[in-house]
Amino acid sequence: MNEPFIKTGGLSKSYRGKKALDNVTVSIDRPGITGLIGPNGSGKSTLLKTAAGLLRPGKGSVTVLGEPVSRQVASRVSLLAEVDSLYGYQTPEEAVTFFSRVFPDFSSEKAASLLEKLEIDSGTEIKNLSKGSRARVKIALTLARDVPLLLMDEPLSGLDPIVREEILGMIISCIDISRQAAVISTHEVAEVEPFLDHVVFIRNGKILLSENVEKLRETKGKSVVEVMREVLS
Repeated sequence: MNEPFIKTGGLSKSYRGKKALDNVTVSIDRPGITGLIGPNGSGKSTLLKTAAGLLRPGKGSVTVLGEPVSRQVASRVSLLAEVDSLYGYQTPEEAVTFFSRVFPDFSSEKAASLLEKLEIDSGTEIKNLSKGSRARVKIALTLARDVPLLLMDEPLSGLDPIVREEILGMIISCIDISRQAAVISTHEVAEVEPFLDHVVFIRNGKILLSENVEKLRETKGKSVVEVMREVLS
């Protein structure tokens, strides 16, 4: 049996005495697309950063691909953080070169192709790009890595509503659901529901539900949006 892509056991994390994650036990066992759904401040970002090795657990455990999270394991994870961490003095073209040097699994060709599809001027310094364009650059750089696990924290944040659907479709098309697991955090469920294989609802640092989407629809007779309203209300 293959090891889970992510598995946590009693995972807790606090900031200044406030719990961001509270005894979280959850497992992402299969390839496909998981929606990490919850309101702002629910613990989504903390969970993804911990799985990516950027944060240490306060209590409990987290494993990725069967191994405790470490620098080596984290190298097999591509994280799109909600916070903009790009170097503003670089152009997108220079960022591609930088990523290719840092990550052996990074495809410069794929990144360049994605930047072109996303209509990014690769010669303009990132600090001079709009918020939406910077978000597109982050998406391209994240998807250009060939890793088993993709973690995307609010990938559509900052994007114009008119293009969100198109860019989401492009994101989904770049994920090989036969061998990759992608966790996409969002509080906008309706736009991602058609693509989800699994859903995890989180609120106040606690997991309220983790279930296969088809099974959820069969047992509840409701859409993911309807179940979300029921669970998170």
